[in-house]
Amino acid sequence: MSETETIYKNGVQATLAVMGNKWKPLILCHLGHGPLRTADIRRNVTGISPKVLTEQLRELETDGIITRKVFNEVPPHVEYSITEYGKTLNGVLIAMSEWGEDRIKVLKAQGQNASLLFPDHEGYEN
Repeated sequence: MSETETIYKNGVQATLAVMGNKWKPLILCHLGHGPLRTADIRRNVTGISPKVLTEQLRELETDGIITRKVFNEVPPHVEYSITEYGKTLNGVLIAMSEWGEDRIKVLKAQGQNASLLFPDHEGYEN
């Protein structure tokens, strides 16, 4: 156990310590549909490099948000899934999604060309 205390200025900062980059919320949205292999996550999270994906998955696992299950088969493979603790972030993800949906409406009202590929919250309620 660490003797150094981590002090957060507020709850938003504590949340961002876990979710504070562009990849982790996207990873969790896809894992909300059920367990996935690393290659499936990478295929769904467009633009993430293998190195960054591995780093993000390790951090989420360390924070207790996801679990990593190794299958001792030939060929061996690994699946990731959201923990019960990780599922407590569903409300945060839904709020982010709803805000993003409203943002698309604002952009359209300003004459910008914007749309959502997946305009639902399926998987967030798991």
